[in-house]
Amino acid sequence: MSNEVLVLGGTGKTGRRVARQLQAKGVPTRIGSRSASPSFDWNDASTWPEALENVSAVYLSYAPDLAVPGATDTIRAFVARAVDAGVQRIVLLSGRGEEEAQACERIIQETDVEWTVVRASWFMQNFSEGEFAGMILDGAITLPAADIPEPFIDINDIADVAVAALTEDGHTHEIYEVTGPRLMTFTELAGEISAAAGRTVPFVQIPAEAFAGAIAESGAPADVAWLLNYLFETVLDGRNAYLGDGVQRALGREPADFSEFAKRIAERGVWDVDATGKVA
Repeated sequence: MSNEVLVLGGTGKTGRRVARQLQAKGVPTRIGSRSASPSFDWNDASTWPEALENVSAVYLSYAPDLAVPGATDTIRAFVARAVDAGVQRIVLLSGRGEEEAQACERIIQETDVEWTVVRASWFMQNFSEGEFAGMILDGAITLPAADIPEPFIDINDIADVAVAALTEDGHTHEIYEVTGPRLMTFTELAGEISAAAGRTVPFVQIPAEAFAGAIAESGAPADVAWLLNYLFETVLDGRNAYLGDGVQRALGREPADFSEFAKRIAERGVWDVDATGKVA
């Protein structure tokens, strides 16, 4: 029997890091994405059987998020297909404070596979390669969020935990709530980015209606626009303003701090603008 690992979302923020680590370890790895061969499409169940052939473990990252309408039904159908195909281990990327994500967690917990849940806080990389990186280049982080503290997590730590759960014993039936080592408000986060980037990038709270309008005008897909509005209207209410110990329990070390992340990203020039204010 093959021990191939299927990495769903294998070209996304967490998935490509998981895939890269698995490949570096010599683990047979299959990328699950529409551009891969065989192709995998969450919206086309006919692509699932071929992607699952000879697969013993799955990294399950659902795009854009487990909170979007219809995700629970899709996850239930996929997990049933995976179990029937002989998958023995599933590592699910989940989100903190999302009732819909917890419903998806229960789906894999009710199976007989070796499951692990990696329940993550907000990604630090949202500000370097994600939805809000452009705001930093434009000079201000403009979001409809109160200055609620959040323990932002480095995606590299998420990948480390996921790879450990996929390749090692001792992680079965664990829920790893992975966060950074400290709570930070958006104002504090903006201060860290400003210090690393060498220029002032303030946090500016804007009305939810203005944010929704800007997202719509940006041409973002409807499900992404829905998700961003949902997160700011629902999840960022203080419910996640506490630290988790998932990185420590899974890896035996502390998670990366935002200051380390900001320094690393600034050194790469990701947030650089030239003297005219243009992206360098």
